[in-house]
Amino acid sequence: MTADPEARGGQWPRAPGANPGRRFRARRAAAIIALILGLAGFAVSVFGAAVQMLPRHFTASQQRQIEAWEVMRRWQSMPAGQIFPASVSYQLSAKVLQDTVPLNLNALRVSIAPQQSDCAKAVTSAPAAAALRRNGCEAVLRATYVDATRSYVMTVGVAVLPNATAAASADSGLTTPRLAAARQASAQGRLPAGVLVVRFRGAGAGRYDYSRQISASFTAGPYLVMYAAGYSDSRPRVPVAQDKYSDAEMTSMADGVARTVARTLAAAPAPPRCPGAPGC
Repeated sequence: MTADPEARGGQWPRAPGANPGRRFRARRAAAIIALILGLAGFAVSVFGAAVQMLPRHFTASQQRQIEAWEVMRRWQSMPAGQIFPASVSYQLSAKVLQDTVPLNLNALRVSIAPQQSDCAKAVTSAPAAAALRRNGCEAVLRATYVDATRSYVMTVGVAVLPNATAAASADSGLTTPRLAAARQASAQGRLPAGVLVVRFRGAGAGRYDYSRQISASFTAGPYLVMYAAGYSDSRPRVPVAQDKYSDAEMTSMADGVARTVARTLAAAPAPPRCPGAPGC
């Protein structure tokens, strides 16, 4: 005889062991676990994306390397007219003028020489050439300047070395023959090794070709900065130090131009930043 569902209060007979409440609770628990796992995975993905978008923090060593690389590439990345500006301001000290205030003057750029990849051809002696070659000189950049009255003319040269240590070593290589030559300079009218002056042709030859009266060098990061200056009337080497005013004005111009060029090339770059995006 078949059981009548209506006789049992409208309910169908339960299968043995069946429990609808338990099945519902199990399904709900599974759904909750799946939701939690999904949310956790989403949170991990969002966190990873956020980390990628945050600025990357370089170590102190990495930062120094990046900054050194930035300074090292400037001689190639900067326009020549930015390395050697058209006009450079400098000062003649108040002491030389016997006054209370210094005199502000300007040096004017005459020309920029072609880049010299053979560094030996841009210096005045074999010992200087050997010092540059030994320390891995890549190129020498040169430009010519005159003072506003065109009484003095100078050449500023920048030897590009692999790093600051190599630049210091190359400068030391120029200093050694300089000391030896200095003892004989007054007798022989010679100056120590240094940058070779830029020669001119045509109408400018007589005005801007000159004999070196003073010469010096210093380093700025991976760059060895050299300068030489003289009279624009091509007079031969004379003991310019005996003329204190000419010596001071010539030195002020040459050193002022050279220091300006050095500051441009070796200025500390902005701290490196990286967004952390792919390809950074």
